[in-house]
Amino acid sequence: MTVRKRFGQHFLKDPNIIRRIVEEVSPRPVDHVIEIGPGHGAITDLLAASGCRLQLVEIDRDLVRELGERYGTQINILTADALKLDYGSLGNSLRIVGNLPYNISSPLLFKLYEYTEQIQDMVFMLQEEVVDRICAAAGSKDYGRLSVMSQYYCSAEKLFKVAPSAFSLKPKVNSAIIRLTPHQKPRQAKNFQCLQEIVTTAFNQRRKTIRNSLKPLLNVEQLTSLGIDSNLRPEVLGLEEFINCANLLWELRQR
Repeated sequence: MTVRKRFGQHFLKDPNIIRRIVEEVSPRPVDHVIEIGPGHGAITDLLAASGCRLQLVEIDRDLVRELGERYGTQINILTADALKLDYGSLGNSLRIVGNLPYNISSPLLFKLYEYTEQIQDMVFMLQEEVVDRICAAAGSKDYGRLSVMSQYYCSAEKLFKVAPSAFSLKPKVNSAIIRLTPHQKPRQAKNFQCLQEIVTTAFNQRRKTIRNSLKPLLNVEQLTSLGIDSNLRPEVLGLEEFINCANLLWELRQR
């Protein structure tokens, strides 16, 4: 089995973990499932057995050839970079699954968040540290930019852990399975760029109080007008408070 490190490949081999992942997805014949990074098809086999409409996204041409020989015309295989793919062209109510390469997991998540109106849910294998950051609550040590921006788009649930021994090439870190479900009625910021700017600026200097970290964007009086104690650190603020800050910033810039 050839593993290409440049693609961050760690192939699952534990049949119990593979079965548990597919059970969490619970695909039905009516579902449109997109599997990102199918590798040698460990998860693919069980997904295909469900009778769902299945499409694969794979960048490694050797694997595309191998998968094509195995599945023939049964499954549509897209030879594509998951970071550059237009998921909007694939349809609606997409269910996205994948053992994601750890070196692209965060940028890929942000890419997928752009299409949440067309996504039903996502079940991914990620580095456990990343899963904990996504699911973290305000006030915890893991809470940060990834937590706020992920929770802006989706509800997040850590499903179970996966040990390095479950892979053919053992990663140096523990992994975990996460389910991300886009909000049906998302709380919208007035301007998304302002939200990104507020959150990024706040957590770039997370040990500072927000009166100092957000000083380039909002002053103490403006924070106080939102009911926010400017002496707090950014990891204490919840999603709603970040949205309120972003909305105020947007309003100020419209004057």
